Amino acid sequence: MTSLQHPEAIRHFQSLCDACQELTSRHHSPSELRLYADGYLHAVRKSGRLERNEQEKLEELISKWIIDPSSFIGPDGDINSLYFKKDTDW
Repeated sequence: MTSLQHPEAIRHFQSLCDACQELTSRHHSPSELRLYADGYLHAVRKSGRLERNEQEKLEELISKWIIDPSSFIGPDGDINSLYFKKDTDW
C-alpha cells in the first residue's frame, strides 16, 4: 500500500476515516460513505493544499480503505450490523 508522507495528507486521511466510521455507526451505506469521501476529496483537491502526487496517494488510500470491510467495526462489534438497523431499532 502506498504510504502518505505529507503531514497534512495524513491528517486528511485520519479525519476522513474518523468521519466515515462515525457515519457507519449511524448505519450509512457503503455508497453513502463513497459519496461523502468523494466530496471531501474534491474539496481537498480544490483547495490546492496538497501536491498532486500526495493528493493521488490520498485518493487511492481512501478508495482502498472504504471498500475493505475490515476497516469498519459495527456499533456492537459485529460487521454484519454496520449498515442496516434491525427491525427492533426503528
